[in-house]
Amino acid sequence: MFEKILIANRGEIACRVIKTARKMGIKTVAVYSDADRDARHVALADEAVHIGPAPSRESYLRMDRIIEACKRTGAQAVHPGYGFLSENEEFARKVEEEGITFIGPKHHSIAAMGDKIASKKLAKEARVNTIPGWNDAIESAESAVQIARDIGYPVMIKASAGGGGKGLRVAFNDKEALEGFTSCRNEARNSFGDDRVFIEKFVEEPRHIEIQVLGDAHGNVLYLNERECSIQRRHQKVIEEAPSPFISDATRKAMGEQAVALAQAVKYQSAGTVEFVVGKDQSFYFLEMNTRLQVEHPVTECITGLDLVELMIRVAAGEKLPLTQAGVKREGWAIECRINAEDPFRNFLPSTGRLVRFQPPREAMWAADTEHLYGVRVDTGVAEGGEIPMQYDSMIAKLIVHGKDRPEAIAKMREALNAFVIRGISSNVPFQAALLAHPKFAAGDFNTGFIAEHYGKGFRAEEVPHDDPDFLVALAAYVNRRALQRSAGISGQMRGHTFRVGEEFVVVKVGEGGHDQRQAARVSDFQAVSGSSVVETGGRRYEICSTWHLGASRIRGTVDGRPFAALVERGVGKNPLATAISHNGTRLVAMVMTPRTAQLHELMPYKAPPDMSRYVLSPMPGLLVDVAVQPGQKVQAGERVAVIEAMKMENVLFANADGVVAQVLAAKGESLSVDQPIVEFEK
Repeated sequence: MFEKILIANRGEIACRVIKTARKMGIKTVAVYSDADRDARHVALADEAVHIGPAPSRESYLRMDRIIEACKRTGAQAVHPGYGFLSENEEFARKVEEEGITFIGPKHHSIAAMGDKIASKKLAKEARVNTIPGWNDAIESAESAVQIARDIGYPVMIKASAGGGGKGLRVAFNDKEALEGFTSCRNEARNSFGDDRVFIEKFVEEPRHIEIQVLGDAHGNVLYLNERECSIQRRHQKVIEEAPSPFISDATRKAMGEQAVALAQAVKYQSAGTVEFVVGKDQSFYFLEMNTRLQVEHPVTECITGLDLVELMIRVAAGEKLPLTQAGVKREGWAIECRINAEDPFRNFLPSTGRLVRFQPPREAMWAADTEHLYGVRVDTGVAEGGEIPMQYDSMIAKLIVHGKDRPEAIAKMREALNAFVIRGISSNVPFQAALLAHPKFAAGDFNTGFIAEHYGKGFRAEEVPHDDPDFLVALAAYVNRRALQRSAGISGQMRGHTFRVGEEFVVVKVGEGGHDQRQAARVSDFQAVSGSSVVETGGRRYEICSTWHLGASRIRGTVDGRPFAALVERGVGKNPLATAISHNGTRLVAMVMTPRTAQLHELMPYKAPPDMSRYVLSPMPGLLVDVAVQPGQKVQAGERVAVIEAMKMENVLFANADGVVAQVLAAKGESLSVDQPIVEFEK
């Protein structure tokens, strides 16, 4: 067994590998860029080596620097994680040539299956059903349009070396094919150093189901059941689960055996994933093989009780697989939510900055010495106070739950999301909560177009209706009463002028444009020691009991004897009087006042924000990579104005209306902040 391994990655997956290595008694070496100098994986590893500037092409994609770091530290093996160099045949070969073990498949397997074009040809030769398409690299955008026409729209434009939703577009017409081809090439070149692109038929209403395979150097290959990955947004997986609520045992067996046959054909060693698109009639077609560990591997670990990272390390060290196909378990149901640094209420734009608060559910921190945790787990590469940089992927954590069946797993996940505190940046937690509450998701009735179908016009707070909105009002009043009780207990108050707390309140629900709503609430029977109280509002009566204290971001307790968890934020934005309550994906922002104060507040004039309609504003922090207009230019609505790059994705900004450019306010190459003006139009 290895004594020391180097992790050629960052973030969550680097921390994940370090946990298992520590459990196995193996020392670890982390590598880091300028942006990750204070990152969590650097602190967790036994050693750390700086490998370059923040851009990944100058650090995490530099093979020479990673190999040099292995030599300098005496690391005997390299675990590539996912992304970056994990599916790079040249890197795997160079590592082996230097006498260092690559913890992954052999380079010839990566060459055969990691390349999306080569893998489709090999699958076809092995008589595996493949989707119609053009499987050779396409040289120009014009050729891409012609090929797309021949195949028939819609088509999927895909980078050969792609993964994680990068370098992938769906085109429904010539214009989208032309633009999609260009964007795919650019993203692929920047993310993977390989700009080859191919096109295939896009199967409408498909399900994305993948089979986890595992092989060793002794010719043994087995499959570890499937993962359902159909809940996707822009081809990026959002929720994954195992097993699938859709396929039958017969289909599972057929897909598994086909995946094993494909892996055996290339003498596959290590963990890998064979991805399929599955039709309504459970017919399935090979999509691609990911010759690496998948982001969503924890759900497979939950239902099988296996540590995939440990098995990868043992296989790389020459050991045989410790089980046979008959010994692979399938117990319970697991769900994973990807917690991303993005704002779901602003079209999921990236959100970067400092994590002012980062508190996963208390019971969720996964113990490295536990092979199987029947409950809640968090895999993350960040810590409170850390930075979310713009140069890398937006995922900041993976929240995984395991239940006895699917309904229990969904209930556990909803409760865990309620208790997940993330402040300082926006996250997609409200969106995840909405998906879990959707009746079609609960019924298992969905496909890869689910999010586009139900949230095609974006995501709004109104689309997460709470099953008991008065409870949020009651909780806001309760929290305010607890805060007032603290004020009343401050010592040194003048006799006869002590602060007294009443029972009657008005909860002012803050609305857009000054359209506030008011709701009366009575808080009585307050017990300071036990934290219990009765709140009456909206014709309902709630008995709330909690040990919550002022300043805590999370409130746990019982309401009418039932346990609950919610998030509390006092002082929201520029309003120090406002309190935000978040529960089941719904967020209530309210000011709790005495009846007299509420009357006076109603007389206050509303101050409208300044009109910024003449400006094109940066919707996110990012790098301005292109400005497509100049002063005096006439621009039509929908015309391309600028391109911003953030978290490895290109974001194109378009004009909202016809106009003439007055001035360009930001220069190409400039780092932009949120809402920074880029272009001003004439009045």
